[in-house]
Amino acid sequence: MTIPPTARGVATAPEPLWTPSRERVGASNLASFAAWLAERGADPRYHPLWRWSITEQEAFWAALWEWCGVVGERGGRVLGAGAGMPGARSFPDARLNFAETLLRRRTDDPAIIAWSEAGSRRVVSWRELHDLTSRVAQAMRNAGIGPGDRVAALLPNVPEAIVILLAAASIGAVLSTASPDFGVRGVIDRFGQVEPRLLFVTDGYSYRGKRYETLARVPEIVAGLPTVERTVVVPNLGDAPTAIPDTIPLNDFIAPYPPTEIPFARLPFDHPLYILFSSGTTGVPKCIVHRAGGVLLQHLKEHRLHCDVRPGDRVFYFTTLGWMMWNWLVSALASEATILLYAGPPVPPGDGALFDFAEATAMTLLGTSPGYLDALRKSGFRPRESHDLSSLRTVISTGSPLSAAGFEYVYEHVKRDVHLASVSGGTDLCACFVGGVPTRPVRAGEIQGPVLGMAMDVFADDGTPLDAGKGELVCTRPFPSLPLGFLDDDDGSRYRATYFDRFPGVWHHGDYAEKTASGGYIIHGRSDATLNVHGVRIGTAEVYRPVEAMDEVAEALSIAQLWGAGERMLLFVRLAPEVRLDEELEGRIRAVLRTQASPRHVPAKVVQVPDIPRTRSGKIVELAVRAVVHGEPVRNVEALANPEALEWFRVG
Repeated sequence: MTIPPTARGVATAPEPLWTPSRERVGASNLASFAAWLAERGADPRYHPLWRWSITEQEAFWAALWEWCGVVGERGGRVLGAGAGMPGARSFPDARLNFAETLLRRRTDDPAIIAWSEAGSRRVVSWRELHDLTSRVAQAMRNAGIGPGDRVAALLPNVPEAIVILLAAASIGAVLSTASPDFGVRGVIDRFGQVEPRLLFVTDGYSYRGKRYETLARVPEIVAGLPTVERTVVVPNLGDAPTAIPDTIPLNDFIAPYPPTEIPFARLPFDHPLYILFSSGTTGVPKCIVHRAGGVLLQHLKEHRLHCDVRPGDRVFYFTTLGWMMWNWLVSALASEATILLYAGPPVPPGDGALFDFAEATAMTLLGTSPGYLDALRKSGFRPRESHDLSSLRTVISTGSPLSAAGFEYVYEHVKRDVHLASVSGGTDLCACFVGGVPTRPVRAGEIQGPVLGMAMDVFADDGTPLDAGKGELVCTRPFPSLPLGFLDDDDGSRYRATYFDRFPGVWHHGDYAEKTASGGYIIHGRSDATLNVHGVRIGTAEVYRPVEAMDEVAEALSIAQLWGAGERMLLFVRLAPEVRLDEELEGRIRAVLRTQASPRHVPAKVVQVPDIPRTRSGKIVELAVRAVVHGEPVRNVEALANPEALEWFRVG
């Protein structure tokens, strides 16, 4: 395995945009953990510590369990027999319950603060969260739900969704979630594979000031889910929900059960917790089964060490129940932080709604997407001048690579003294591979480093580790949140083909990446969307960064189109309002790519489109556009937030 900081032939690292003060470094959780490990012989400097965490995996993960105070019995072994991938097991003797660690606090301080665009404001204390979880868990048990049974929730980002998660986990049931803007087919494509016994639905939600009632779809959804035995309606619109046959309101569901102590079921480390879904834009989404102990330990590590989350912090991520960042956000309860929920759309940047939320709640961690930050930048919005963000210590960005311009915007116009962490991982592992390091400098366009315990590298096509240059992002050693597998994949063949066939025994993540001189990483896009122009591989992010830095360009998407005996590169651009693509602007786009990237990055054609299709978690979908351009079907348009945008790419 190669170690990024000692790589030769890598370009000189750019100057940092931000360097944490000595006082801030010393007060960080990471420094405290490193000092605690130093007493056990580990080097407290970050990259030597990371190296130790992957070469001494048993010592690292055992230490993390102890330092984070995981509730449960750890058992004697840290790694089970057969420690290679894909069959590796962590803590094979452990017994724990995911919800027990998250609910260990029992005070009147806020556990959840929830706002919605419709104007509702709610605070749920730790004591109230425990008691409501107790009541829902009792009702679930009375409905016959036990360990391993499956529960599904079609809900907006509201406190009841978290209660349902915790109640299911306390029993050992397995949860799947989706947001209520999914259509009937999209819900059935997901939950139909899960085969839930219990279904929670909402009466509706609001989006950009408009109310959407959802109960009318419930009978059709339930008809497509023959395993559902009971459907519970969670009110959200503020009115009494319309009565739907064969459903029960949440209040009636839990009415017979007063709060009691929760009898947390302590189950094996590998007991399933979640079934999450791949984006599914090239077919029916894959159902990825995640183990409870692995998710808990990974999220504790990321929150406490890489995001410096502390008890009493206020942690926010802009997400829905259709993205794994919702699961990540909920886990912050295990660090005794207050989690902040916002139900609504990514509001127009100029109105500052999310920053009103940040100021009012004394937010300490703001999580969002590169697209949102770029929209803020281009709107000219300067929250540093309009809002009190004195409590904000960390800004997290994920979903796609954050451009250098996005980094610079945060430090110029959001807050100067803030840890900005671009992170990357995904639904596949419900965690991060590379991300923020609060004790190290931040450089524009770079992810700071590999996450502790994750043996990251970059491979050439032949499986050779690369000290310099672009290649495939891989993880060469097991980690606790390796998925248990896919549903309906009894022999594991689809699971192995997805992650391990390319490089046997090594997790191939499908990102096109490179190491940096500072020990960080740059993600250049998804490998399956990588362009091959005249025999040279080009990551799509290499195209988007310089183009989207232009004020005239709101968003870009690039594909390789079959043309003659080879391929040509097409660049689609969604422009700022009132801007039209003319010869002068097209010429400047080409010049920017030629000078800031290379002549090979200049497209054969530049085409203006009114919108660019993206998944419900905000990721643009090059493969779906490529299929449309070539006249091929897109098999799961329900995975898209704006499937109508595909029509602009059809070739007559």
